[in-house]
Amino acid sequence: MPHPPPDPRCIALVLQGGGALGSYQAGVYEALAGADYLPDWVAGISIGAINAALIVGNPPADRVAKLAAFWEGITAPSACLPAAFQRRTGALGAIAFGQPGFFRPRTPLEMLPSNRPPSLYDTSALKTTLERLVDFDRINAGPTRLSVGAVHLRTGNFAYFDSATTKLRAEHIMASGALPPGFPAVEIDGEQYWDGGLVSNTPLAHVIETLPRSSRLIFQVDLYSARGELPTTMDEVGARLKDIRYSSRTRAVSDGERHTQDVRHNINALLSKLPPELRALPEAEFLYHCGCPSTMDIVQLIYRPAQPHGQSKDYEFSRATMRERWDQGRADGETTLRAAPWLVPMPPELGARSHDVVFEQQRRAKK
Repeated sequence: MPHPPPDPRCIALVLQGGGALGSYQAGVYEALAGADYLPDWVAGISIGAINAALIVGNPPADRVAKLAAFWEGITAPSACLPAAFQRRTGALGAIAFGQPGFFRPRTPLEMLPSNRPPSLYDTSALKTTLERLVDFDRINAGPTRLSVGAVHLRTGNFAYFDSATTKLRAEHIMASGALPPGFPAVEIDGEQYWDGGLVSNTPLAHVIETLPRSSRLIFQVDLYSARGELPTTMDEVGARLKDIRYSSRTRAVSDGERHTQDVRHNINALLSKLPPELRALPEAEFLYHCGCPSTMDIVQLIYRPAQPHGQSKDYEFSRATMRERWDQGRADGETTLRAAPWLVPMPPELGARSHDVVFEQQRRAKK
């Protein structure tokens, strides 16, 4: 694939939650790495936090291999069965037996009323997997920044664990993916945390809002599509419900951040045109701190399977489906990189813009 020319801005990779769908993100990263579009900041929530840790916690030459080791380790080899049947048995297997190196169902003894824990599954195996595949010393030393989002259980507030300010360990990654009631809350420094997707399934706002703000090229990889067909069965209803529930917050955050950055950019442009006596006014001083000259290109890569995978898609871990999602992520990433719309100069009135190359190509093909 011809490589697009480099972008002079810092590169961020933003990874949403979505359980078994997360192998799509690994494929996208493989495409970025193949084009030398290596991020200097990776932010993730839930399965996105796990993928982010695997990326940041390894040298660039080893990252794709470590992602593959994780995804192959937690998925079972596929039998020679029709894809739909494999997906069904894969989902049932995850419910009944869990996934190796990731989670297991509680034993009957654990589920006795006198001893019942506040979760259906045990995730202690994930800690072992993360500590085997992720170099946390590398994460905490840099040079690539890692941020993962979780929810503080006692207050309900969103919390980010950021390698720029916090020494990260496996528990921080596990906290970001502790989705109840399946997975237990994770304790960090005496406080309990749940999956960040309960509040927001995208860490985009953290990447854009954190100061000092700089111009960025942001690849945002979403695992649920806002657009979809009308459901005609209960299984399709369940799948569409998840798509809307998890993509709506991502869409709202993305639209809001893009608009806010436009406002910041135009405040900065306006203040530069004011005469000195107006720039000295208190109102102008206030606006000065709201303005920002930085620009943001938000590149959206959204998992849109060719065939519906049903409401169990986020806990269906069959090997064949994992590879299918990975391959689609790599293909979508390569398609997006070939187009590289972010290299077109930003219009002077904009502070941010978004691109969905794959969707636009599909839309034009249908005309």
